[in-house]
Amino acid sequence: MQGFALALFAGAPASAQPAPISLAGDIAPAHDPAIIRQGARYYVFTTSQERQGEGLIHVRTSSDLANWTRAPSVFAQMPGWVQDAVPGARGIWAPDIVFAQGEYRLYYSISTFGKNRSAIGLATSPSLAKPVWTDRGQVIASGQGDDFNAIDPAVFADPKGGQWMAFGSFWSGLKLVRLDRRTGLRAAGDATVHSIARRPSPGAVEAPFVIRRAGFYYLFASYDFCCRRAESTYYTVVGRSKDPKGPYLDREGKKLTEGGGTRVLHADLDPSKRFVGPGHVAILREPKQDYIVYHAYDTHAKGTPTLRIQPLGWTRDGWPLAR
Repeated sequence: MQGFALALFAGAPASAQPAPISLAGDIAPAHDPAIIRQGARYYVFTTSQERQGEGLIHVRTSSDLANWTRAPSVFAQMPGWVQDAVPGARGIWAPDIVFAQGEYRLYYSISTFGKNRSAIGLATSPSLAKPVWTDRGQVIASGQGDDFNAIDPAVFADPKGGQWMAFGSFWSGLKLVRLDRRTGLRAAGDATVHSIARRPSPGAVEAPFVIRRAGFYYLFASYDFCCRRAESTYYTVVGRSKDPKGPYLDREGKKLTEGGGTRVLHADLDPSKRFVGPGHVAILREPKQDYIVYHAYDTHAKGTPTLRIQPLGWTRDGWPLAR
């Protein structure tokens, strides 16, 4: 770990990295955050379970990224198509939110633990301040005959306006498909599923997030195991590519499809030693500062999954740096 830190900071910016944001308000329990800004307000969407009794896909808002309050959830109950697609599903997991074609597109995951009979759905709204959500149904599904798991969507665009969705959890790793930019659904006539990251058995890789910066696509991914409270071993890595389809390489040149990945967040890098299992990230790109948004497990609160936000810096040779 010390060697990694020295190598990373050798290419770090000359200016000091801004301090982490001190969060307050409704920030726990929070799993798998997705973030976006509309006007002067920020919105975070997180995983939810029916047993929590607070609607499905929880929403929090803030005007300053520091103080968070709860807003109405996206769904009062499961969308009608879910029970046939994924019997036994009792929650909506791992959302992603983007703005495209004049509407907010909220992608979400339907699954059950340990199985890949799963699906990714889409809901849209013209606004987040006064949302009117319309469910657009299934985007992609997986089952026993597939070598992937259709959860953890992450949608991004290429410079020509093409829309892509990264996704995946365990099985044979992270995948990528093309979307129809007009509808936000799967692109008709393109059934290709690209492999963009995988790890050897037990294949603990999930939760992709992709941004484009300075001519590179950066693929962030979560390695090892979440959802074990203070025993969680989740951490976050990154690789980059000139092509959205890959190959994505880490800082040492190793492919993410061969288990590579440069560490960005890890419990060992937290000077407070309070938060473990940092992962399932989203990147918020603001005009003057990038932020990395994620959940981690608070060892001072019985391992409760908690929203975390940190400024994200960049080294001189173009690698992300979180304090």
